[in-house]
Amino acid sequence: MNGVIVVDKSPGWTSHDVVAKVRNLARIKKVGHLGTLDPAATGVLPLVVGRATRLAKYYLTSEKKYDALIHFGWATDSYDGDGEVDGEKSEPQLDPLRIAELLEGFRGPIEQTPPPVSAKKIGGVPAYKLAREKRPVNLKPVRVEVYSIEMTGCSGAELRLTIHCSSGTYVRSIAHDLGRAYGCGAFLKALRRVQSGEFSESQAATISQLEELAHSDRLVEALIPAARMLPEMQSQYVDKLTEGQIRQGRDFRGSPFRPGEPARLVKAISEDGELVAIGEMRLPNVYHPTIVL
Repeated sequence: MNGVIVVDKSPGWTSHDVVAKVRNLARIKKVGHLGTLDPAATGVLPLVVGRATRLAKYYLTSEKKYDALIHFGWATDSYDGDGEVDGEKSEPQLDPLRIAELLEGFRGPIEQTPPPVSAKKIGGVPAYKLAREKRPVNLKPVRVEVYSIEMTGCSGAELRLTIHCSSGTYVRSIAHDLGRAYGCGAFLKALRRVQSGEFSESQAATISQLEELAHSDRLVEALIPAARMLPEMQSQYVDKLTEGQIRQGRDFRGSPFRPGEPARLVKAISEDGELVAIGEMRLPNVYHPTIVL
């Protein structure tokens, strides 16, 4: 069990809850996530399993895609429906044309202030802990990028958006800032992540589906093997002798006949189709194994 299991997370589960559940189902200690989801959010939560946890560092900047439902009329202190009401309530009838104009300001690189209720740390203390203790939370804006943000529904006081953004982007902050720009406040009512890096909801399984597979000893059917991870990285197939040398930390050669410039990183794949290592170029077409599975 070395690879990725993509979970379709249900509302109410923390990302840590899902990791613990899959760790129990797979009977394996090494399980980690590739980017958290808030408890209220649903959708794609990729988990790395077994020795594939060593590949997590390559997913730190993975792009994300979301389907978001935003309610206008008031803001909350957490920027979502779980927070306390901040300001007077109203029930506006949204103007789609005005919304479309405001969305222009949320495209491209933007400076975004994370929500007070977040895992961002202030002096080593998570912001959400300070917020719960009613202590001041002063977070600095962070530069993120919104590649696309499109309106897919607008009715009454509710707006639905599809968002494609960089890692580290808070959709809750987009909802809050959009409500402030509209002049009546807003909060994130529902959020579903439909893609995280290379992993999409078409590959995801619910916890109940994973339980059924585990109970019939078929959990491996939900596993995306490590060799299929990082598809943008070139694959270099190695024989048994070279595989053994790689596992001893020795350099290996790549094919000199590939078109274009030699890749900085390659995946060394065994004759059995297993991922052996990630190699980093030291000389033209000579790679050193930096991560060995």
